[in-house]
Amino acid sequence: MSQIRTRIAPSPTGDPHVGTAYIALFNLCFAHQQNGKLILRIEDTDQVRSSASSEQAILDSLHWLGLEWDEGPDKGGDFGPYRQSERRAIYKEHIDLLLEREEAFHCFCSTERLDSLRQQQMQDKQQLGYDGHCLHLSQEEVTAKLEAGVEHVVRMKVPATGECDFNDLLRGEVRIAWSQIDMQVLIKSDGMPTYHFANVVDDHLMQISHVIRGEEWINSVPKHVRLYQAFGWEAPIFCHMPLLRNPDKSKLSKRKNPTSINYYRDMGYLPQAVVNYLGMMGWTMPSGEEKFTLQDMQEAFAIERVSLGGPIFDVEKLSWLNGKYIREDLSDEDFVAAYMSWALDADKIKRVTPMIKQRVERFADVADLAFQYVSGLVPLDPKSFEHKKLSTEDSVRILQFTLWRLETLGDFSREAVEEALQNLSAAMGLKIRDFLFPLFVAMSGRAVSTSVIESISVMGLDITRARLRQALEVQGGVSKKQLKKLEKDYRELPSGAESTDPD
Repeated sequence: MSQIRTRIAPSPTGDPHVGTAYIALFNLCFAHQQNGKLILRIEDTDQVRSSASSEQAILDSLHWLGLEWDEGPDKGGDFGPYRQSERRAIYKEHIDLLLEREEAFHCFCSTERLDSLRQQQMQDKQQLGYDGHCLHLSQEEVTAKLEAGVEHVVRMKVPATGECDFNDLLRGEVRIAWSQIDMQVLIKSDGMPTYHFANVVDDHLMQISHVIRGEEWINSVPKHVRLYQAFGWEAPIFCHMPLLRNPDKSKLSKRKNPTSINYYRDMGYLPQAVVNYLGMMGWTMPSGEEKFTLQDMQEAFAIERVSLGGPIFDVEKLSWLNGKYIREDLSDEDFVAAYMSWALDADKIKRVTPMIKQRVERFADVADLAFQYVSGLVPLDPKSFEHKKLSTEDSVRILQFTLWRLETLGDFSREAVEEALQNLSAAMGLKIRDFLFPLFVAMSGRAVSTSVIESISVMGLDITRARLRQALEVQGGVSKKQLKKLEKDYRELPSGAESTDPD
């Protein structure tokens, strides 16, 4: 067999997700256990949402966990570039080949037509998907539209009948009817490839032998198989891992669980404990022990030991495991060094100092004033949120709306946070002083503290999100019915205040 080559392909469009680390871990162990290689590829074809800062955060978080790859944008390799945005010429060459073979076609349908088609299909309870409107345009019609500069995409052709059969390393033979597969867009109107097209081209050219990814991609495999067939290429071996789940068995989501790797770093978890815990997600060591190193897992790894039952990501269990690592693996000297590295981060101290310095009369005052900056969650009392002008319902609205608004911020500078909160306060018809009150309590556990805007900027989204959620729970939580109403009210705020939908 040729060399085992696996890959992870995160999109730099948000926080570095624990799901990315989970898939990276299993790809790494599978490849390295067989002397293969792990490739990291950045899938940044979404030019609107992708950012260099998000890419760097992903790389930094995986480095922090010790999940190292062999080839990638920061390491180079023989199969680069490793950013899809730098591979446009490659995609152009390959889409031209499919068009020449009549395995793909130009689609000139407007957004309005496609929206109308979708609405009609939903109304008629039909299978959603493209209806082939442009499939039979003559070459003369296509040429005329292209020369006229009519906006268009390129779609793939799919069989009208039959089934796509493929083998999954964990699930065995899988069959999906071609009638369930849409005529997928391959090249968007901006000339960038979609995930599906770039994925297949890159996996083939980078000689990926095994595609190990989350089970949410199973229904997309026929699109990929069809492209491999159209190019005349051999498909890699597919393996779809079970999705991480919340304790209530729902798909792991930031609404119910902290999902950012940075959250666990900022809360003071040890990277080796996080990796150990992710290794327990649907897999067990042959001897059954729960505490093991990355090297242990790599040496004992067998993909066949992965269970298809949805693994539960339980933060309490992770905290228990992290405590074992602290107690059993850290000497007193190691503990001091690790704690100081976490709590006394030089960059954070530089940002905190201007906020507390003006209030300090003795250095003994520092611990009390800086408490919130070296804590994970802060002690909260429901009575602390009592306010002469704000009801509990008002406080909940402020906290929930603030959470949604901050989640849309790409820039967490003081100026950006201040502008966002001032706009939200005005949109809600509240004086900024009253608006900020529940935020002061949520962030510090007190009604009076250092600047809440500064503290949000310093703590960043992950810890801020956790503290706002804690504040909501302390005040009784938000039911599904309440959440729907809050979402509706949020969307109806004056234009600009809500930025984007809370979903």
